[in-house]
Formats: sequence, C-alpha cells, structure tokens
Amino acid sequence: MADGGRDPRSSGLLGSIERLVATFIEVVQTRIELASSELEEERERLQEIVMLGLFAAFLIGLGIVLLTVVIVLIFWDTHRMAVLGGFAAFYLVLGAIVALRVWYVSRTKSRLFSATLAELEKDREHLSSRR
Repeated sequence: MADGGRDPRSSGLLGSIERLVATFIEVVQTRIELASSELEEERERLQEIVMLGLFAAFLIGLGIVLLTVVIVLIFWDTHRMAVLGGFAAFYLVLGAIVALRVWYVSRTKSRLFSATLAELEKDREHLSSRR
C-alpha cells in the first residue's frame, strides 16, 4: 500500500457499492430480528391465553355441572324432565354463541408482524424520498 496505508478499494465506486451492500444487509438483519422477536412474543401470549382459557373453562364447566345437578335434584319429584330439557336447551344456545364467537375471531385479521411491516414501510419511504 504505497499511498499511505489506504486501501484503494475503500474509495470510489467499488467502496460505495460495498458500503451500500453492508448497510442493506444490516437493515435486513435488523428487520428479521424484529420479526423474530414479534413472533416469539405472539407465541408466548397465545400460550398464556390458551392455558388460562382452558383452566377457566374447566372450572366454569365443573361449576355449571354441579349447579345443574343441584337444581335437577331440587326438582327431581316434580319437573325433572322440564328442568333437564331447559338446561339442555340453555347449554346448546350458549355453545352456539361461543362457536359463533370462535368463528368471528378466526376471521379477524391478526396484527402479527405489524411493527416489522411498519418499519419496512418507513424504510421504503425513506429510500424512495432519497431518489
């Protein structure tokens, strides 16, 4: 290196291209890390929701069964068929309502990767404004 220790490739067109590629790779890496982080957070959130939901459903179901048994036993001698039929209809209606809610929630759009997409949009706008 006869020119004072400078690498001749570090300046000029080749150096600019190398810096551009390095910057692009850093931006892509940052966006991938952000997407990965969002995916992990969403996975943990869904795990917690499922576990708590299952536990709540079990306890509520147990309470409903025991309450049903108590009410049926109270009316065992007089109106047992009407009480059992009423509870069956009530549970079927509630089940249909919950099934409709599950269908609705499954149809709504997820916000997964929203931060990543927003950052990529900012990057695109920034790059297009520099032209």
